[in-house]
Amino acid sequence: MTTRLRECWSAARYLVVGAGTSMLSIFALTGLFAVLLLCPFGVGIPSLAPAIRLARWPVGVDRRRAARRLGEPIPEPYRDGSPLKDPATRRDLAWLALHAATGLLLGALAVGLPLGAVQQVVTAFVWPAVPGGIEGSLGIMVNSWPRAALTLVVGAAMAAATLLLPRAARWQARTARSLLSPGPGVVLADRVAELTATRAAALEAHGAELRRIERDLHDGTQARIAAVVLQLGVAGQLYERDPAAARDLLVKAQDTATDALAELRTVVRSIYPPLLSERGLAGAVRALAEHCPVPTAVTVEYEAGRPAAVEAAAYFVVAEMLANVTKHAEASEVDITLGGTASLLCLEIRDDGRGGADESRGSGLAGIRRRAEAFDGTLELTSPPGGPTVLRVELPCGS
Repeated sequence: MTTRLRECWSAARYLVVGAGTSMLSIFALTGLFAVLLLCPFGVGIPSLAPAIRLARWPVGVDRRRAARRLGEPIPEPYRDGSPLKDPATRRDLAWLALHAATGLLLGALAVGLPLGAVQQVVTAFVWPAVPGGIEGSLGIMVNSWPRAALTLVVGAAMAAATLLLPRAARWQARTARSLLSPGPGVVLADRVAELTATRAAALEAHGAELRRIERDLHDGTQARIAAVVLQLGVAGQLYERDPAAARDLLVKAQDTATDALAELRTVVRSIYPPLLSERGLAGAVRALAEHCPVPTAVTVEYEAGRPAAVEAAAYFVVAEMLANVTKHAEASEVDITLGGTASLLCLEIRDDGRGGADESRGSGLAGIRRRAEAFDGTLELTSPPGGPTVLRVELPCGS
């Protein structure tokens, strides 16, 4: 019973506030109607778009109220451009008209029903103390016990109707959600735009990675191999005339070839780290933590294998973040958590450094975000001044 009464109280407050926003809806509709009446004279045409934008304010209030009532966000459906061509404008007008017609009535019932029920019950028992009886809330003159009994029945009916207020509040909130949230076409268009942007970012990142690999091979490994070929050729020419000089060139060629092999291994590791194949993601992250100058703890909550591309992305996210912590954070410890499910990899990196991390300042965070978005993943960064800095990355695994 206590829970039911709390629900009725919450619903009554919601509907009473809705009565206030209903009056705002009436004012907004009246203003829009006045502007429309002036349009044939050319006066209202320039004011129509600003009037529609102004009418969005009470609509936004109801959208936020409904979101709190339902416990879920209701995003704004508006698109850039003229509000006259925005499909959301028609839905806003429909809500304003519906809410103007029903909001005041529901708000009045939210106040009148419980107060009326209390008044009826009190009247039914105190009428003998009042000479001539008492007039009830419905105009019934209570001056006898049969009429008092009728008043009690009316009070009970009002109390029963009061218990229906949560349903009325839920109807109002759900109606607001259906009219004021983005339509299916808008959601689909936003999703297409998001996927187009992430695909373009992924292609750009892939092209940059290919250019980096080509540059590393061309400027490093290729140059050293060319030097080895040259040294071997000169050594072959000197072999008959000056065996000692030829031997020195062969030694230099061997050293150069060793350096070229080391550079080639470095390039290969940057494409797909061998640690991932040998130890899996958890073992590879632990290896990164062991080599980090800042003390790093690794917690693995879910260690099942993920797709190789997802594991590689997570590995490079950890490597980049540990590099950022070492260079910029001035942290004394780092905590890495690997979790999620078979279909979602969750990675959280927390440090106790000075905070203030910003993607726009070239700290590598923008690259991490692009890497996550390429897998349709998400990145959340919390880094207030003074710390701590918490980076959470979620990568879908496609299963």
